[in-house]
Amino acid sequence: MNFRWNTYLCRYHYLAILFLLFMMVSVASLANVEIYKFSTPAEELRYKKIVQELRCLVCQNQNLADSNADLAQDLRQKAYEMIRAGSSAAEVIDYMAARYGDFVLYRPPLKFSTLLLWVGPLLLLLLSLGILWKIFQQQRTIPIHPATSEQRARIRQLLAKRERP
Repeated sequence: MNFRWNTYLCRYHYLAILFLLFMMVSVASLANVEIYKFSTPAEELRYKKIVQELRCLVCQNQNLADSNADLAQDLRQKAYEMIRAGSSAAEVIDYMAARYGDFVLYRPPLKFSTLLLWVGPLLLLLLSLGILWKIFQQQRTIPIHPATSEQRARIRQLLAKRERP
């Protein structure tokens, strides 16, 4: 009975690799892929531009093109239908903003309700610089007085006590 460990181990390695490949293929088949057909390349370009410019309301840090949320799929479908119906990119974006608010836009328009979004980062920067300037000014004005001879004697006495067990 001639038993080969190499052959035995190799068979299990091959089975493990095949199992992993099967799992990768099965997981990839679960991905939801949307395929839209456009009559012209200009429509497709308009659609791609729109889904890049609109924010997913669920994810909040992804655009519609990158999001897999159900709401993002619905918004992509609505954008596709509007493009196919002949709407311009501005009309689709205006529709989405009217329905979901300015938050759906990555670049909200400058108006009173969005003023804080536009000016907020600048205000935070100025506030931070003001606080840093104030801290540096306070550090400059703190006088440093050398220790008097009595204070030095007291320090030596305390250090001597500490050194003794």
